[in-house]
Formats: sequence, C-alpha cells, structure tokens
Amino acid sequence: MKAALWYGVRDVRVEEIEEPKVTKGNIKIKVKWCGICGSDLHEYLGGPIFIPVGEPHPISGNVAPVVLGHEFSGDVVEIGENVTNIKVGDRVTVEPIVACGKCPACKEGKYNLCSSLGFHGLCGSGGGLAEYTVFPEEYVHKIPDNMSYEQAALIEPIAVALHSIRMANFNTGDTAIVLGSGPIGLATIECLKAAGARLIIVLQRKSIRQEYAKRAGANVVLDPNEVDIAKEVKKLTGGVGVDAAFETTGAKIGFDIGIDSLKYEGTMVITSIWEGDVSFNPNVLVFTEKKIVGTLAYRHEFPSTIALMSDGRIKAEGYITKKIALDDIVEEGFAALTGPEKKKHVKILVTPDKSLLSDC
Repeated sequence: MKAALWYGVRDVRVEEIEEPKVTKGNIKIKVKWCGICGSDLHEYLGGPIFIPVGEPHPISGNVAPVVLGHEFSGDVVEIGENVTNIKVGDRVTVEPIVACGKCPACKEGKYNLCSSLGFHGLCGSGGGLAEYTVFPEEYVHKIPDNMSYEQAALIEPIAVALHSIRMANFNTGDTAIVLGSGPIGLATIECLKAAGARLIIVLQRKSIRQEYAKRAGANVVLDPNEVDIAKEVKKLTGGVGVDAAFETTGAKIGFDIGIDSLKYEGTMVITSIWEGDVSFNPNVLVFTEKKIVGTLAYRHEFPSTIALMSDGRIKAEGYITKKIALDDIVEEGFAALTGPEKKKHVKILVTPDKSLLSDC
C-alpha cells in the first residue's frame, strides 16, 4: 500500500510499504481522509520532536522512517480477536494515543501523560497518511451517521482545544484571549464559544485568518503590528484583563502577550508545540498569582467532541481549505502549508483514494 513516511527535516516521501495486519484487540481501518496537523509541520520543518530517531520508541519499537498522519477517519474492514464493540463496516475515527497502560499516569487514567507516550502517525505504530492502518479498539470511536468523513477528520484537533479549555478550568461567562488563529486557535475559539465565553479576543496578524477567527466566533481580532494588544485587552475588560489565555502560536510574542493580557489569578494554557526555548521573569507570576499550564493532546475528550460536533454546538465549518491526493502530499500539502500562501489555509485533507476527489 501507499503511505507518507517521514525520513528527516523536509524529507517526506510517498512510498509502497507492506499493508498492516490486524492483530488481537485491534481494528483495521481503510482511511478515507487524513488532515495534515501542526505537529506534522513541526516535524517537517524542525523535527524530530515526537518521532523516534536513533533509539526505538519504547512502545512501538520503531524508528524513523515512520508513517505520518493522526487526524483521520475511515471504515473498519477487519477486526482482531477479542474485539467486541466495533464491527466491520463501522465508520470511525481514531484517538491516536499510544500509551503503555502501566505507568502511574496511565493507571490514573491520564494516558496522555504516559511516561512512554507516543502518537499514532508519529511514533512508528502506523498512521493515517496511508491506505490502511491498524489500531487498538479502545482508542477507536464510532462516528454518527450525520457526520461526514471529512468532519470526522477534524475531531482530533477539536479535542485538543476542548482539553485545553478544561485545563484552564474555564467557566461560563469568563473572558479569554486566543493567541493565533491557525487550526488549533480556531478550534479553541469554537470551543470557548460553546463553553459560554462572554468575550473572546484573538491575536492575529493581518491576513485571511482574521476573517476565519471572526467566523469561528471571535468578538475582537487584534493585530500586534497595529495595537498594543495587552493594553487593548485591559480596555475591553474594565482594566483587569482576561480570565484565560490560550497560546497556540509557539512563538515568544504569543507567550508574552498572553501573560500580559491576563487578569490577576488568570491562567495561560500553552497548547502549542515549541521548537525552541522562551525566557520570562517569574515575577510576572509571583506578583499577580497568574498561572501557566501546559496541555498535551487530550484524554477522554473524544466522546464529548463528537457529541458537540454532531449536535452543531461546534460547527467546524470552513476549516477544510484544500483536499489533495496522498501522492501529492509533499508539493500540494507540506509545501503549501509552509510556503508563502500558508496563512490562506486552515486544514488540508489528504486521501489515499483519488476517487473521493472527484466528489469535491
């Protein structure tokens, strides 16, 4: 079968590899659509971050090259022994966590903090940028009949945003600033709106993404090149700042403005993956009892995300800006998302089945 494999920085290749075999407790899925994630881009531009190089991943036992892709949907074509809740023909998505199930975090149900954590599509256990993939039943979720395969490929990034909002202990009526309006930023805006945010402010430099942010539910979109965003936030919040900040840029400007925009005892959640260090003076936390919280992926959020999307509370409309074939992923996918027109795109979906593109 065909699959997209990461070999190194700016080195992704579509190759023929062996089709995976279903094993005990696992599900074999024929992939319909798979999104290119920000994590994939970080690996493409500055990896390895999650991808094992040199030493095998402790759970998958593999090293690069690895099959990419962790935001995907498809059909179940085969089930392994002892699978009870999923059947052949089910329409599904995958929560792409690879966890040991034995460490203290896993035993507490916090499997996203597993001491040996990996991600399907990054750690060498297979991935969604392929014709087929195999994954454990416990992380496979059925999708409702009213949800398209394309929408289902967006469940994973929406779940990331939902988890970050839970980590912020966000309450109905609270105020927030979202730093950046890429895919995770837009998902965060939608989740905040669904959570009953009173005011959603977004940092976004001038581009079409400002319109994307407004469409997702932002009340105010501010350009750091035009205004002092922290000062504007204070004006909009009666001089106190926002209850929560969500950093999705992975850039120092987002980090700094996020902290400066918080009210006393406010919380900044860092959702972004960083390629380098950032420095700050801890007194900005000490003197105001502000908090910085890291958030990684999701745990137990997929059912809630599916329900919120299915009943329309999270619409996730307009995310898909391009659909391409797996064969074209380097030129039409990674190059588009890292080149001069990158801000025009939110989510590029990839299919190994070219017949699906005739329906677009």
